[in-house]
Amino acid sequence: MPEPASAFLPAPVRRLRRIAAAVLAGALLVTGCGGAGERSPEKADVRDGARPSAKSSPGPGSSPPELPAALTGQRLDWGACADAPGDGWQCATMKAPLDHAEPAGETIDLALVRKKATGPGRRIGSLLFNFGGPGGSGVAALSASESAFGSLNSRYDLVSFDPRGVAASSGVRCRSDRELEAAGAEVDLTPDTAAEEKAYFADAADFGAGCERRAGKVLPHIGTADAARDMDLMREVLGDGKLHYFGFSYGTELGGTYAHLFPENVGRIVLDGVVDPSADTMGHARNQTTGFQRALDNYLKSTGADPKEGTHSLVALLKRMDAKPLPAGGGRELTESLALTGILASLYSEQSWSSLTDALDAARAGRGAQLLSLADQYNDRDPSGSYGTQSHAQRAISCADAKKRPTAAQARAALPEFRRISPVFGEFLGWDTAGWCHAWPVPGAHETPEVSAPGADPILVVGTTGDSATPIEGAERMVDELGRGVGVQLTYRGERHTAYGGGSSCVTSTVDGYLLDGKVPTRGKTCS
Repeated sequence: MPEPASAFLPAPVRRLRRIAAAVLAGALLVTGCGGAGERSPEKADVRDGARPSAKSSPGPGSSPPELPAALTGQRLDWGACADAPGDGWQCATMKAPLDHAEPAGETIDLALVRKKATGPGRRIGSLLFNFGGPGGSGVAALSASESAFGSLNSRYDLVSFDPRGVAASSGVRCRSDRELEAAGAEVDLTPDTAAEEKAYFADAADFGAGCERRAGKVLPHIGTADAARDMDLMREVLGDGKLHYFGFSYGTELGGTYAHLFPENVGRIVLDGVVDPSADTMGHARNQTTGFQRALDNYLKSTGADPKEGTHSLVALLKRMDAKPLPAGGGRELTESLALTGILASLYSEQSWSSLTDALDAARAGRGAQLLSLADQYNDRDPSGSYGTQSHAQRAISCADAKKRPTAAQARAALPEFRRISPVFGEFLGWDTAGWCHAWPVPGAHETPEVSAPGADPILVVGTTGDSATPIEGAERMVDELGRGVGVQLTYRGERHTAYGGGSSCVTSTVDGYLLDGKVPTRGKTCS
C-alpha cells in the first residue's frame, strides 16, 4: 500500500502484495511493498555449453531439461536506458525460454537494468533485486531508489529486472483504464447481498477472461518458479558463479523458490518482509488479516485511542460509506471498498499514520478526497485517471502460482472467523480468497511454495515485528522451511513493511556486513 507509489515495494499476498511493492519503494526513497475493481489483498552436469534448468513440474526421477548454449552463452548489449533513469544506469534485454519445460522453443525478452560497482574495493559480483508485488517493475524501482543502496553499490553491480509478465517483459494488461475505473466505482469488495455477490464474481471472471484474451501464450508461463529459473539464467549470463540476491516482500517467496531449485548456486541472499511459505490461500489471508488489525491497533494506540473503541468507530464509518459513498471531488466518490483500500495502504508504515489520521478526520466530516487519494496511490492511478499495469501482472502471477482456490461457499463459511480476527478488514480479505482467482483461465502450480534448500549457504531472513502485510511469523516459518543451518533470522522491532532502509543503523550494518563481508549474524539477533 502506499507511501509514495514512486518508491519500491515489497508486498504481501494477493491484492495486498501489490500494495506492498509500491510502498517499499516509497519507504526507501524517504529514508535513503490493480484498479479498485481488482481483488487483492507467495518447491548436473554441463556439456556442450548447456546447463540444467529445473523443469516446471518434473516427475519423480525425471531430469530437468538443459538450456541451449544460445541462451546460456548470450552476451547482453548494455546501453542507455530509454527513460534515462540517471547517471551510470544501463539497460539490456535478456532472452529466456517462454516455457522452461521446452528450453529450445520460443523465447521471451526480459528487461534488465544495471549500475556497475563504483568503489575501489574488490568487486564481489552482481546483486540482483526484486522489490515485490508480484508485478512490480524492478527496472523502475531500482533506478528510483539507488541512494538506499549506495554502500552495496561500492562492491556490487546493482541489477534488477522486470519479471516475465511485468512491464517491459511482455507485461500483462487485462483491462483498459475505463474498465478499471468502472469496476472500482461499481463493484463492492465486501458484498452484502446476493446481487452484490453475483456482481463481485462476475467482475472477477471478466478480469481473468481479459487477461487470457490480451496476454495469450504468456499467461501460463509467468509463475514464480519460471521467474526463479530466469534468475539462474541471469546469474550465468552475468558471469556470476553464485547468485547474490536481495528480495523484498513477494521477492522473498521468489528468493526462497530459487534457493529450493538451485541450492548449490545460492550466494549471499537476503529476504526482507517475508511471505509465509507454509500458508495456502486461506492461510495468507488469515495472516494478513491478523497483521493489518495488529497494525491498526498500534496506530490507534499512537493516537491515544483505545483499539477496541477505535475499531468499532471505524467499522461504523465504513458502514455509512457502504450505504452512501462520500463525495471526493471531480465527480468521484469514496466507496467503502476504496476507503478500505486507503486505510490498508496507510498501515504499511508508521510514516503514513499522520496522513491516515487526516484522511479519517476528513471522512468523518463528510469529505472523501484524502482517503480516495491514498487508495489511488495503492491502485497505481494517476490524477488523469490512467492506471499502471502492476495490478494486472500481480494478479496473473499470483493466480499462476495458486493451485488452491477457495469457492464462494468456502469464503462465506470462513467469514465469521475473519470478522473475529478483524472487524475492519476481515470481510474484505475473507471474500478475496475466493474472488482473486475466480474462474482463472490458467491452473495454479502449487498450494504452497517449496523453499527447502538443504546444503545451501546461509540465507539472511529479516522480519519486522509490526509488519502489517507480511507479519513476522512468516520470517520464522521461512527459517524453519529453508532447513537446518540455512535460514538465519534478524528481527527488527518497528512498524513498517520490510526493515532495510527504515532508519535502523543496526539493520543496515547487519545486512551490509552480510552482503559485503559475508558476516552471518548471530542467530536470534534483534535490532530496534
